[in-house]
Amino acid sequence: MDGMKKIANIAGVSVSTVSNVLNGRNNVGQATRERVLQICSEYGYYPKTLREQAKSNSKTKTIVFIFSDFDREFYLKIINGMSDCLTENGYDLIICTNKSSSNFMRSSFASGAIVLDSKMNDDYVISVSKPDFPVVLMDRIISNELANTKSVIIDNYPVMCEMVQGLVDKGFKRFGFIGGMEFTLDNQERFTGFTDTLAKNNIEFDRKNYFHGNYREKSGYQAAKIMILSNALPEVLVCANDNMAIGAMKAFEENNIRIPEDISVTGFDDSEAAVMAGLTTISIPRYESGYLAAKELLGIIEGTVNRKPFKLGATVEWRKTVK
Repeated sequence: MDGMKKIANIAGVSVSTVSNVLNGRNNVGQATRERVLQICSEYGYYPKTLREQAKSNSKTKTIVFIFSDFDREFYLKIINGMSDCLTENGYDLIICTNKSSSNFMRSSFASGAIVLDSKMNDDYVISVSKPDFPVVLMDRIISNELANTKSVIIDNYPVMCEMVQGLVDKGFKRFGFIGGMEFTLDNQERFTGFTDTLAKNNIEFDRKNYFHGNYREKSGYQAAKIMILSNALPEVLVCANDNMAIGAMKAFEENNIRIPEDISVTGFDDSEAAVMAGLTTISIPRYESGYLAAKELLGIIEGTVNRKPFKLGATVEWRKTVK
């Protein structure tokens, strides 16, 4: 009970609410459920009820979702998609972060896992993915015969090519790029699509106009500040996600640099903040990606799907940040 009281105090809810969440009752709102499960995972709280469930069931109908940052706006649609698919098929969903994943990523607790966490390295994923514990990855592809994995990812390359070609067709020649973490598949594919399209149009991209970010708004803001100090603004700034684009726009606005009159800006993701800001971006189907990730995992569990990566298409949303 002490552990449950601690979780309740941190979450700002009653002990009974925490108990309802941990026992899978449906009388708790989705946002509250997610917050309680997130706090449980952060504090390594592995409730007795779940331990007993793992011991009593030879094959549990539970799926674990591992994520890196609890960015509610980004993850909520993905989680809703997963939850709908799993509920339709009689499975429960447990949400946790990398640092507590060792408590849950095993066949004695769950039937499988969905991972969207770039900090979880490939070797660990290979070590936990077993014949009786498949893993679906949403941020990378692992080509290893020992891994019981499948990937459900966004097809970044063609849609980035489409957007950059659209920018070229509008007459832009001087490009800047703010990238995310370079080791991630998303950033690699988005940047390759960017550079390949420029090369196809005989436009040289100077690497000094590549700025490093980490997908967070602050890194986009800092990159734009450096850009401003260099006195060499590009005509258009392509960002590897919306958060960094929003950060860059704030830096430009603080320095009286007009968007799109002085510089055009694009993002990637189509977040709610992007819609509000009128940001030209690429819209990815987050709900659908979560639903399909869960569906593919259940297919592996039932032995009815192949292991070829499933790539989802995306679309360009042209808005007011591009002139």
